[in-house]
Amino acid sequence: MKIIFVINNIATEKDDYTTIRLGRKAVARGHEVALISLGDFIYDSDGSICAMATVSEQKKFKSDTTFLAHLQDGGEKQRISVGDYDIMMLRSDPAEELTDRSWAPPSALLFAQLAAAQGVIVLNDPGHLTDAVNKTYFQHFPEALRPTTCITREENEVRKFVEDQGGKAVIKPLQGSGGQGVFIIDDNNKQNLNQIVEAVTRDGYAIVQEYLPAAADGDVRMITINGKPLQVDGTYACLHRFSQTDDHRSNISAGGGSKMIAPTEEMLKVASLAAPKLIADGMYFCGLDIVGNKMMEINVDTPGGLNYMEDECGVDFSGAILDDMEHKVLLQKQYGGKLTNRRIAMSYS
Repeated sequence: MKIIFVINNIATEKDDYTTIRLGRKAVARGHEVALISLGDFIYDSDGSICAMATVSEQKKFKSDTTFLAHLQDGGEKQRISVGDYDIMMLRSDPAEELTDRSWAPPSALLFAQLAAAQGVIVLNDPGHLTDAVNKTYFQHFPEALRPTTCITREENEVRKFVEDQGGKAVIKPLQGSGGQGVFIIDDNNKQNLNQIVEAVTRDGYAIVQEYLPAAADGDVRMITINGKPLQVDGTYACLHRFSQTDDHRSNISAGGGSKMIAPTEEMLKVASLAAPKLIADGMYFCGLDIVGNKMMEINVDTPGGLNYMEDECGVDFSGAILDDMEHKVLLQKQYGGKLTNRRIAMSYS
């Protein structure tokens, strides 16, 4: 199997990224792995999609750290034809490009759509990822699993929403990740609401949500593939994330702690309500962020945490994902490439 991972930039990849874990496990199986940065695509004069890519050696690496060092120090990029590859996995974070390269994520999605039209399996489906570039996508899911929400750039609208919620709410950028720019508005800081709204809306809209008391204990990141919670031998890819400081953010990237848990019935119900939309849109690999019986966010671009889960419980979730991807390639070949990208993206073994 030949796999492409589309990332922001090879120079900024880190050894605790899920992409690096998946790539290392893939090359250990003998698969060919290439990484393409967002700005390195080429539309050739013959209509083929090419790119300047970092291509890994096919061998077993000792760790994610040594694998990443090999990729970053392995020499010059190679020109590849995307059509020679079986799968393209989109793993870039649009939020990282807002300031300096706002053109990069939508451009890469257009290249990915062309690649899918030429028979490459693209995960997640790029046709619907264009609809999911920010948190407005979340509002298309059933109301029962969403917290009460307002999306606006108007301070007075934010103030009214907070008052309607009893004086406490959460505000964050509509585009963003990793807990960046997230504020809890309450009696302690409502006098600074003007500055908070100004900071959050500097690069676009704000999303304001009801505060869920259970969020004080953190949230749960649940990984889904093919629209369903990922589990291997009865263990779910489900991570409880919590703050270890006075900072309310529980994201691991923001310094939070984590531990593996078994999902509750409430969490599994949230996942089951989200599944039909994920399946319909070809959202193969996702991260659901759950608090109690509500889904606070859904990450369809770069769901992470897989490496933390594997390191804590010793379960090979990456291997299960690769098994599934190998099955997709087999199916596509058996059907002569006639299955639509969305159909093959959500076909599972």
